[in-house]
Amino acid sequence: VQLQASGGGLVQAGGSLRLSCAASGLTDRSYTMGWFRQAPGKEREFVGISFRGVRIYYSDSVKGRFTISRDNAKNTVDLQMNSLKPEDTAVYYCAADSRLILSSIKYPDRYDYWGQGTLVTVSS
Repeated sequence: VQLQASGGGLVQAGGSLRLSCAASGLTDRSYTMGWFRQAPGKEREFVGISFRGVRIYYSDSVKGRFTISRDNAKNTVDLQMNSLKPEDTAVYYCAADSRLILSSIKYPDRYDYWGQGTLVTVSS
C-alpha cells in the first residue's frame, strides 16, 4: 500500500485548505484511512479517520471545523479544513491500516501505512 498526500500550503487564520490522500494497493474497502498531524517539537497527533469506511471520527480540537470525505471508487480520503487557526500549523500525514480496532484509532504506532506528509502553515 502506498499513500500520496497533497494540498498543503500557507493560509491565513480563518481560511480553508483541502488535503487529499490517494492510496494505491488497497485490497478492499474496509481499510481505515485518515489523517494525523505533527507540529514542530510535538508528537504526532490524531486528526480524524474513516474507520473501516463505515464511520468517521475526529479529534475534539478539529471537530466542527474539519471534514473527512472518502471516495472508495478512487481510493482517496480528503480532509477539508475550515476556520483554520495558527495552532493547526503542522505537517499532515495520511495513514491507513487494514486491521485497526476502534480503541486504537488515535495511536499512530498502530497504523501500518503512511504518506509522506504535507505542510500546512496558518499565519495569524
